[in-house]
Amino acid sequence: MMPAAYQPDLDPAGGHRPLAVVLLAPLAFALVFASWTIFAVLGVELKGVLGFGEARFALLLATPMAVGGLASLPMAALARRFGGRRVMIACLLLICPFLWGLSQARDYPHLLLVGAGLGLGAGSLSAGLAYVAGLCPRRHAGLALGLYGAGMVGAGLSYLLLPLISQAYGWRVAPLLYLLPVLAVAALLWLFTDDDPAPEAPLPGQCSTLGMLRQLASWQLWRLAVVYSFFYGAFLALALWLPAYLSAQYALPLKQAALTAVPFVLAVGGGQIVGGAWADRRDFRALRWWVSAFVLVCLFLLSYPPFVMQVEGVHAPIILHYEAPLWGFLLLLVAMGAAMGIGKGSLMRLIHRDHRDRMPLVGGLAMTLGGLFAALLPLVFVVGNEWIGIRTAGFMFLYGSLVACMLLMVWDHASGRGQQA
Repeated sequence: MMPAAYQPDLDPAGGHRPLAVVLLAPLAFALVFASWTIFAVLGVELKGVLGFGEARFALLLATPMAVGGLASLPMAALARRFGGRRVMIACLLLICPFLWGLSQARDYPHLLLVGAGLGLGAGSLSAGLAYVAGLCPRRHAGLALGLYGAGMVGAGLSYLLLPLISQAYGWRVAPLLYLLPVLAVAALLWLFTDDDPAPEAPLPGQCSTLGMLRQLASWQLWRLAVVYSFFYGAFLALALWLPAYLSAQYALPLKQAALTAVPFVLAVGGGQIVGGAWADRRDFRALRWWVSAFVLVCLFLLSYPPFVMQVEGVHAPIILHYEAPLWGFLLLLVAMGAAMGIGKGSLMRLIHRDHRDRMPLVGGLAMTLGGLFAALLPLVFVVGNEWIGIRTAGFMFLYGSLVACMLLMVWDHASGRGQQA
């Protein structure tokens, strides 16, 4: 049940917040995300160089997301205790040896190890979420969190630069492209930002595993996190999968396929800023239904594979052939991406509004669920390609997942669990 009147949050503290955080935190997010999508671009080339198939490629894509999902909640707990800034910097430094290790990889197990190491960078994402949420004034929390989440456009950085670097200097040089920027952003965060205003000192037992599990037993912490995890996880998986999908489905060179996926990433990033800023001014609890319904329609249309249908006409058989043109596919994809971004931005604002004091825990939970969901998707995509024989089966699975998510929202609403004071 929706509240009778929406009262926007007020910022009791006021005051000036460092502009450096607003600029550097999304940049750190973008670099971590770009390091994950290295495999989306280079993986297609590595399949030929190291000789592994689609199933191993899917496992390679899934590894950073699975490890990242598992790392998000513990890192959020560390950010709650020691401060988001310190954990962000530590996680940025942590992925540097693995970026170097990728340039030295000689076999598939080495690639998996590197992917797992890069997944630890998710700690920077969840810690940064806690850091930004703790610094931003309540009246602009949606905009600040939307700008932070828009760091996902880092995937576009990989799409644009990695094919050029790989073609000019070889794939081993491409991962080194991120080393200097990651170190530079970590240094800038250390030099030009302050620790969290007041890192929370949890009550006895709250930092223990048992204490965290007791808090997570409350459905109120899960209800928005589960919905957010669909949009987060679906985007994460699509960002890694799209270059290979476009290359195979439309017979595009890898460089062109990667560039073709850029508008989707930009649409999600822009939509997240709009959704967060809009949610600062009105309650988005009702609009999340409309956003979900729009994404559902887009997924339904994207799920249609090319097909030929023969109809027995009066005079002769009528043969109908359908195959989505590239421009039509991109139009649907960009529209869906913008809606997904609006959903992510507005939901994160609602999480901040309802759970401001437990933002590291709930935000970490949302990213954990999203990362694990995203890790499942590449394997589902391979099942669709290899076993079912339909390349669009990935969109079909996303469609079914969103239906399940919306049914959960209906149950939450009907049972009265979603009522807010």
